[in-house]
Amino acid sequence: MFHVKQLEFKVNEAIELLQFLTQQMPDTSRTKVKELLSHSVYVNSRRVSQFNFPLQPGMTVSIRKTGYRERFKPYDLDIVFEDEHLLVVNKHEGLLSYSKKPNDLTVISVLNQYLDATHQRCNAHIVHRLDRDTSGLMVVSKTKEVSQKFEADWKGLVNDRAYVAVVWGRMERTSGTIRSWFSDGQYSVISSPVDNGGKLAVTHYKVLRTSRRYSMLELKLDTGRRNQIRVHMREVQHPVVHDPMYGYKDDVSPINRLALHAYRLGFTHPVTGKRLKFETPIPPSFVKLMEI
Repeated sequence: MFHVKQLEFKVNEAIELLQFLTQQMPDTSRTKVKELLSHSVYVNSRRVSQFNFPLQPGMTVSIRKTGYRERFKPYDLDIVFEDEHLLVVNKHEGLLSYSKKPNDLTVISVLNQYLDATHQRCNAHIVHRLDRDTSGLMVVSKTKEVSQKFEADWKGLVNDRAYVAVVWGRMERTSGTIRSWFSDGQYSVISSPVDNGGKLAVTHYKVLRTSRRYSMLELKLDTGRRNQIRVHMREVQHPVVHDPMYGYKDDVSPINRLALHAYRLGFTHPVTGKRLKFETPIPPSFVKLMEI
């Protein structure tokens, strides 16, 4: 659906490349043939985009598997995995996951452009979200039914979901668990160490590296509350670096983004039953920060 079928043709007479291709693919429009020439046509294993390239008898012309997904590289996200049911994407920082405002740029709007351009008769549906300024792995479904399967059995399907963060200071312990109850304030999340009628939030952390000023942590969540990691790290007085809402007001770190990234994701495919696991590299800016 989103890959051009691989084709191969033998040349029997002297002819220009564009004319040859239109003869070999009579059911393909001239416009589409020209599009293929811009990225997918090879003559004797060498890519050629020249319309009037002179072909000679004995040459081989091939159209290789150069899919739209491979050329679809917006600044805001990368497609890591795709099948007929869902996509896994690596969202860049600064992009909303979802918005009710139709003109907002979001993961869903970007992927709907992709699905439309690749003539897939479906729409993107949110499965889970990341904060605007958090980067990393997300699952997006192509049908409401798949989204509902995740919603009905999130903990049963998702078996590994880990974040990496750089926080201020050296952690007092190499690992630990933070538990508190969240409620919504006027502008941000309010956390209480005792049950105040809010929603329980549980975060597990493990120290990966330390430096003079920072700690790099791996974090896993038992719950998926709004801003959970950011709130919990503030609560233990080690806020995430460059966090404008829950961090230090005088944050003078050289990194120009929130130091939080969803770097690993594992789940059982809700339709095929296959176990899938994805991991992205720790952002280079996080690594450089630890060297200061």
